[in-house]
Amino acid sequence: MSIVVFDPDKTDDVDWRDRMRHPSAGDEFAGMWLSDTEPSSINVVKLRAERLAKLRRWMATEGYGGVLLFDPYNQRYATGTRNMFGYFLRNSTRYFFIPVEGPVILFDYPQSYHVSAGVDTVDEVRPSKLVWSSVSGRDDETASPFAREIADSVRSYGNGSTKLGMDRASHLQVIALQKEGLLVSDVAGDILTKVRAVKTEEEIKCLKVSMAGAEAAVAAVRDAIKPGVSENDLFAVMYHEVIRQGGEFIETRLLTSGQRTNPWFSEASGRKIRPGELVALDTDTIGCFGYYSDFSRTFRCGPGKPTREQKTLYRMAWEQVQHNMSILKPGMSFREVAEKAWAIPEKYVDQRYTSVMHGVGMHGETPFIAHMQDFAAYGREGIVEPGMCLSIESYIGEKGGAEGVKLEDEVVVTETGIELLSRFPYEEEFLDGPL
Repeated sequence: MSIVVFDPDKTDDVDWRDRMRHPSAGDEFAGMWLSDTEPSSINVVKLRAERLAKLRRWMATEGYGGVLLFDPYNQRYATGTRNMFGYFLRNSTRYFFIPVEGPVILFDYPQSYHVSAGVDTVDEVRPSKLVWSSVSGRDDETASPFAREIADSVRSYGNGSTKLGMDRASHLQVIALQKEGLLVSDVAGDILTKVRAVKTEEEIKCLKVSMAGAEAAVAAVRDAIKPGVSENDLFAVMYHEVIRQGGEFIETRLLTSGQRTNPWFSEASGRKIRPGELVALDTDTIGCFGYYSDFSRTFRCGPGKPTREQKTLYRMAWEQVQHNMSILKPGMSFREVAEKAWAIPEKYVDQRYTSVMHGVGMHGETPFIAHMQDFAAYGREGIVEPGMCLSIESYIGEKGGAEGVKLEDEVVVTETGIELLSRFPYEEEFLDGPL
């Protein structure tokens, strides 16, 4: 089976085992090099067009003349373009003006216009008015010229509306835009919940391909676990394989061992792993096409067999994931999911994971479905819809306990139930036989 050219309507034939084949074995196509700005078996033109159309339909409904996007994730969603992604996560100096109708205008970093100028969703590229303004302390100087240019664009292409949506910006820039007569609104939350929450068919294909790459990375980690290897060694193995598979970066450093698995959320360190210890990880990977792959697995460093306590922790985490997947159906309210979720045994409640499940798209997204005891603080009302992708979470570890187990699977909601996106197998040594 080819691992690069596959039927885009049958992405179930993309498997992590095939992705692990290496050039030394005579496979010239080991790994994948896929993005939403390059030709591939995913219909990237359709992918970009459908996402932009969804954004514009929402803009028209809400009466926006245009939106101004600084967040690289929103930029990629709306246009399928990327440029120095990590840099622009920190420096809000690359921005898109997208009118409800009319030309999409990119204001980009000097000398890098060619990166995005040929993409069908970008009609014009201009130099950013904000390059270096923040790091040189000149935001007050650049705010007015920036605002005048954007206001001119809104008046030209906003269909008479002066309502401008922004996903993030400095207060100086907002004030300058208001002085130009624009009605400025924060749209970061609305874009996530009302535009990006339900995925298109092409997006789901991207999520499947991205998942196969992340699973290959986890397989490489599993193969590398041995006494004396460090957590950082294993994290480097995972990161290497993510990049080799066409992925982009890992958002967290959640790979720990032994006593550092309890409590969860410690980061990978130089600690050396000893025989018999657990190794737990969470992928949190921005993978192929810029889509998130988010699943978790826990392994054991050999030789020997798992202890009774390790088996108990693992089986409860497995049961929690399986139960919470089994109840998930379209049309359920988020509150109903929380009410029907697996009942965590009392001694593990204090260190429960922060959510029952959460949305997945270009990163961890909406919805965030909190545990019932946390719903008043963290939950929100909403309905599970077909096309939503979610990661179902579990962490089981007793407060003060020796170790903990992290498991998680990713699914897409269908018209009748769910489809499992993450296929990486569970560890039979924990699930087989008596405790």
